[in-house]
Amino acid sequence: MTGNTLQRFLFDDLDIRGAVVRLDSVWKKLLTNRDYPEPVIELLGQMSATTLLLADNLKQAGRLTIQLRGNGPIPLLVIDCNEKLNIRCMAQHGEKIKAASLVDLLGQGQLLLSLDMASMREPFQSIVPLSGNSIAEIFEHYLKQSEQLASRFFLTASPAGAAGLFLQKMPSTDQRDADGWARIEALASTARPEELLGLSSEELLTRLFHEETVRVFAAQTVTNDCPEDWEKVRNMLRTLGREEVYAALKEHGTIIIRDDLGNHEYRFDKAAIDELFSNTPETPPTVH
Repeated sequence: MTGNTLQRFLFDDLDIRGAVVRLDSVWKKLLTNRDYPEPVIELLGQMSATTLLLADNLKQAGRLTIQLRGNGPIPLLVIDCNEKLNIRCMAQHGEKIKAASLVDLLGQGQLLLSLDMASMREPFQSIVPLSGNSIAEIFEHYLKQSEQLASRFFLTASPAGAAGLFLQKMPSTDQRDADGWARIEALASTARPEELLGLSSEELLTRLFHEETVRVFAAQTVTNDCPEDWEKVRNMLRTLGREEVYAALKEHGTIIIRDDLGNHEYRFDKAAIDELFSNTPETPPTVH
């Protein structure tokens, strides 16, 4: 498995399913021009890997958006992923973030999960308190409560890449092998960060489970395809109205609209604003 892919696998004899995800160039693109501190990168990367693994595990295709909100130095992490594994992300953080425990970085907060499917009249939303000392523990706890299925996440992230290994116990697992889940879980826990980031999925699975029968499915590509949408931003400014827009222009000299999730910045100088409102009959206010 090369980078920017997700690959499912199944232990046929044990009824345990899983997947491996690895991001390299897509992850670097997501971080471009963001200057996030390393603790933010680590949490955001682990969350990105987790969101992709969860999105791929949905029973129906849809868009999955996950937020971690807290009152700590990192008050917000957001990941958005659709059924094609096209991912976006963003983080908010305070100044001078230092490496610390997850609780110290996020503080007290909530996990917000939103799932939008074509079959739904409105998105499904779930809001639960943050519970766990790592990104992996937060989502293991969530799946245990929501699906009543034991799951494990093994995650790592750095400025160079993000990766994750996911395992999930199925209802029939214990009937197939009473010790199977404990054995696979223990073997998976030996995976080192450099192996998650550097090995192909086949190499990783062979290294971890060489005595088990593992069926590996075709790899799926992960992307970050989020083109700029200038017309959408222009329409938003028109909706705000001439008076408010020109007042902001007078105050700041340039209007800057930041799309944090899409990682785009839109700049409008006076000429661009004059052109934006050129089809209306009013004379634009003078901006000094």
